[in-house]
Amino acid sequence: MSKPVWRKSSRSAEGTSGQCVELAALAGGVGVRDSKDPDGGRLVLTPAALRRLVGQCK
Repeated sequence: MSKPVWRKSSRSAEGTSGQCVELAALAGGVGVRDSKDPDGGRLVLTPAALRRLVGQCK
């Protein structure tokens, strides 16, 4: 399997004090990790679960 490509929002530097998450398309769903700790823990969510999570953050 190829190495995941982690991405963060281009707006992540706007007033966030470095508190950003990164997302990656994974075989099992969508990976979510802390951009300040790329070797730390990760969540793997289904696309539907990620949509629900983002919807709750609005």
